[in-house]
Amino acid sequence: MESPILYAFLGGLFTWGLTALGAASVFLAKEPSRKLLDGMLGFAAGVMLAASVFSLLLPGMEMAEAQGMVPWIPAVVGFLLGGGLLRLIDRFLPHVHLEPGAREEGLHTEWRRTTLLILAITLHNFPEGLAVGVAFGAVGLDPTGAATLGGAIALAVGIGLQNMPEGLAVAWPLRRAGMPAAKAWFYGQLSAIVEPLGAVLGALLVAEMLALLPYLMALAAGAMVFVIVEEVIPESQAEGNGDISTFGVMTGFALMMALDVALG
Repeated sequence: MESPILYAFLGGLFTWGLTALGAASVFLAKEPSRKLLDGMLGFAAGVMLAASVFSLLLPGMEMAEAQGMVPWIPAVVGFLLGGGLLRLIDRFLPHVHLEPGAREEGLHTEWRRTTLLILAITLHNFPEGLAVGVAFGAVGLDPTGAATLGGAIALAVGIGLQNMPEGLAVAWPLRRAGMPAAKAWFYGQLSAIVEPLGAVLGALLVAEMLALLPYLMALAAGAMVFVIVEEVIPESQAEGNGDISTFGVMTGFALMMALDVALG
């Protein structure tokens, strides 16, 4: 690719756009049912999980092996570092999760609960943007051919698909609280505005640290898996719709796996 950074930015812009589309559901007359939302959130978790494995971890191990490394070492180190980094941010950044009755987390502030909710979703979305940027950056610079343009596009499409229920999940609680539809949509889409920025940062990191590419891909995967386990799956099962959520996870995983194999 002539400009991996531009492609990464466009990929991040696409994932943000689908978040905005999901948030636009507040303009509908009726709120989607909780069962539908939980199924969609489970689907989102499955997509992210498959993307972490097939678009990041496996290509990263192939690159490591081609560079003469023990392939599982960068995968394990980067994966755990990604999760650890998100845990540190989760520990100190003030935020509140979406599940009913959730308490404020991170350092104590006087910020409004709406602001804390948006910060939680932003914390969720930044690793996704980073993953998109790393995937597109790897296509432009990886000499082994393990990272493909089709795989990067599949990752962006998959993350975009799972962003739609997230936009819905942010915007509708605000709408129920009495916020005008346009303002609820604005805050819903705002939660993912960091994704294009994260994508550009990911591509820049790859360009500057090509030798560390296997570690960076695993780091992005670890950050996403942390978010899946910490936030998305518990949120999808908080209302007792565990079976629906679980089927959503399996469907999302299968679709993303098929997309990655077909396009990669």
